[in-house]
Amino acid sequence: MTSSSRNAPTPTNSPVPSSSIATQRPDYDTLGGRLVRARVAAGLNPAHLAKQIGVKKQTLEAWETDRSEPRSNRLTTLSGLLGVSPTWLLYGVGSSPQTETLADEVQVLKGQFERLSELHEQTGIALANIEGAIARLSNVEDET
Repeated sequence: MTSSSRNAPTPTNSPVPSSSIATQRPDYDTLGGRLVRARVAAGLNPAHLAKQIGVKKQTLEAWETDRSEPRSNRLTTLSGLLGVSPTWLLYGVGSSPQTETLADEVQVLKGQFERLSELHEQTGIALANIEGAIARLSNVEDET
């Protein structure tokens, strides 16, 4: 037997355990969405969690709304306080909150939908303003 065939993976000595993160279905939410869900599952409000990790509430809110991301040291602290793995917070695989239910997921999706609806409305207003400005400038240019 050659050394390469001796180390070849077989069903019994596979290098990736069947329950590893490589075989889990990922959570396709954003880091911010997973952070909110983990905080809610842990029963913490934003101000309390922010104080525990030594950041301003606005910083935590920026993380939860995906406007910025925590540095690795804060991410590790967050995962420990929230009882989830850093890998789950970042990529959606690994140890997730245990109290999450289908109702929680529906609530998260509703929140995301509302936020996207607000952004859609704001985008429409911005586009209308730009269109109006272009029309006004075109009229000024035509008059000169």
